[in-house]
This record gives sequence, structure tokens and C-alpha cells, in this order.
Amino acid sequence: MGDERSYHVPRFTPESLKANMALDALVSKWAQRKEVAPSQIALAWLLAQKPWIGPIPVTTKIAHMQQNIAAASVVFSADELREINSDVAAVKIAGARLPAEEENSVGANTPPRT
Repeated sequence: MGDERSYHVPRFTPESLKANMALDALVSKWAQRKEVAPSQIALAWLLAQKPWIGPIPVTTKIAHMQQNIAAASVVFSADELREINSDVAAVKIAGARLPAEEENSVGANTPPRT
């Protein structure tokens, strides 16, 4: 049995997932460069964006929780942050984040605050 998300989340259809692997490759490249897990790169990048961004990673495993906590120790220099942000901006994400009816109900299309 495949990933259940591929049945109802547009971003996880086989076609979208194939296109979105560019983001996976980018995260993996940075994880190797920083010698940390890909999940730590993702969390560290989120933490580096704005002081008020607080990702809430969810896990049921202590080892993953410890890995998530350690992501706060991953630091990007200003040049690295510019580079990774440029790399991320170059990736065109395929597929909507949620099915249309869910996006409308959760406000996923709400414009960001300025």
C-alpha cells in the first residue's frame, strides 16, 4: 500500500512528488554539507527565517525528538542563508498544499502579514 496522502493531497500525487524531489535533493545537499540529518536542516532553516517562526515538529519517537531539538544548534552564516534561500526559491513546488476544500477552510491561501 502506498502513501495515503497521494490519494487526496495534490502535492503528494505521483506526478507532483516526482517534481518535488528537487526540494528533497536540496535539503539532502545541505544536510551533507552541515553534517546533520535532513530534518534538522528543514527545522534550522525555518528557525532562521524570522524570530517569530516556531515550527512544531511532531514525533512519537524519543530519538526523533532529540534530533529535532538538536536542529536548534544548526547555524547558517548570512552567506549560507542567502544561498539556501536562493536555492529554495528556485524550486518550483508542484501540487497544492491541501485539497481545495481544505485550503479554503483552514485559510491556507491567506496572504502573509506584512
